[in-house]
This record gives sequence, structure tokens and C-alpha cells, in this order.
Amino acid sequence: MRLEAEFTSEPFHGEGEPPAHATAAFDAARAAGLDCEFGPLGTSVRGERAALLAALPGVVDAAFDHGADRVTMQVRLEGQAPALPVTTGLDALLAQVAAELGGDLRTLPRAEKQRAVRLLEERGAFDYRKSAEIVAEALGVTRFTVYNYLNRERG
Repeated sequence: MRLEAEFTSEPFHGEGEPPAHATAAFDAARAAGLDCEFGPLGTSVRGERAALLAALPGVVDAAFDHGADRVTMQVRLEGQAPALPVTTGLDALLAQVAAELGGDLRTLPRAEKQRAVRLLEERGAFDYRKSAEIVAEALGVTRFTVYNYLNRERG
């Protein structure tokens, strides 16, 4: 039986070179003999069940050893579609913030998009699965931009 895992390590640093925690986790997975795909916001790895499950603790350790403060992971049977995002509550939050800020979030200037992200974070929008992708689409920006806005607010 083959499994697939997707993992993301944080904090995100926006554009430029990937952070050390992300590359260290990728290198650990590759060193374990897994099939790996490195992405800007996450890594996918595939392999036989025993090999993949045995490698995951090393992947997580490598991320934390190189500066991660969070590792999020999903493991599933290879070839199974990822879980669909839970959007009902998030859709309501997006609609609420859009109404407060005067309409379509995509047309807002940058400062107002940053304000929208701050409001969404205060209301728990980023507790939903795949929320950064959904918020990015609603704002007409990339996930990197959403993470940059979040990091700016936390910093």
C-alpha cells in the first residue's frame, strides 16, 4: 500500500529563497527514499506505507531543528483526493468583511486588503482548512501575499 503526505512548515517568509526549515524537511524526506515534490508553500511525498510512516518523524524533526514553529501534515492513500475545504463559515466571514469594507474584496487597495486579512484573522477565518488559499482567491492575491499580511500583523 502506498501513501502520500503533504506537509507545510511555518513561519512563511514570502518570496525569495525557501526557509531553512522547509528545505531541511524536504531533504529529510528525500534522504528517506521518498518520491518528493517541493512547492513554495508545502511539500508532497509518496512512498510505501512503512517507509513513509517511518520517515515522517525525521521530516518533522528536521523542520523544527531548522526554525519551524509549526508543521501541518496530511497523510492519505496515494491517489485519493485531498479533503475538501470547509468553507461554510469562512464564506460567511468573507461576505461579512466584504460588506464592512464596501464590496468586492478583489477591488480593494492594498492597505484595505491588509485590513481585510487582519479582520478575518481576528474572527478566526484562518482556523479553517485551506483558508489561506480561499482568502487569497477572494482578495485576488497569492497565498504568499496572504501569509505576508499575516506575518506583518503578528510581527
